[in-house]
Amino acid sequence: MKMKGSMNRHPISGIYAITPELEDTAQLLARVSAVLAGGIRLIQYRNKTGSAQLQRRQCETLFECVRAVDAALIINDNAQLAADVGAHGVHLGKDDATIADARRLLGPDKIIGISCYNSLDRAREQERAGADYVAFGSFFPSVTKPHAVAASLDLLSAARTQLKVPVVAIGGIDRNNAMRLFDNGADAVAVLSALFSADEIEQEARAFTRLQARRNLQSRYETENTYVQ
Repeated sequence: MKMKGSMNRHPISGIYAITPELEDTAQLLARVSAVLAGGIRLIQYRNKTGSAQLQRRQCETLFECVRAVDAALIINDNAQLAADVGAHGVHLGKDDATIADARRLLGPDKIIGISCYNSLDRAREQERAGADYVAFGSFFPSVTKPHAVAASLDLLSAARTQLKVPVVAIGGIDRNNAMRLFDNGADAVAVLSALFSADEIEQEARAFTRLQARRNLQSRYETENTYVQ
């Protein structure tokens, strides 16, 4: 596993749950609690439309929830909000703060992830700038971002050989296609609709964590086999 010092406690690997945009904080908390009960330990709070007050209130509530089970909370887009609530890190897009600005706000031990869309050049550049992980996508049609740029499985394979930081895949991911992304080099897969829109969120989260366990076992076997050879 590719890791840097700021991620020793909360590695970017396995299933990375991204929250839906909900005005109802109690409903959001209930859904995230179900995801955590299902074993997922990496949560990204994403809300593009809510007021600053709502986002602050929801992030504070979610942070207490994830901290209780030693999970990690990453805030989408807003490094200042991440710093204010003490979150574990921030995820930034091309129009958000720079890594340097985010690092000044968050300090050396927080996680900074960067969206790289379908650009390996951008990923290499952001890794050099200090990103703790990079994300590529969309790999499959996405309900959340129907007009997102398309990324290829070949991109993941190339990223795995050229980058030292963890690689996250995003876009239209469900249990039927997640293993293809892991097999082609993803360290983590980001999931929103397939998880939070499920009829039984906790059960779906458990199914995803079993998939993660299967991937971890496969990776261990591959590592041991390579060592023996």
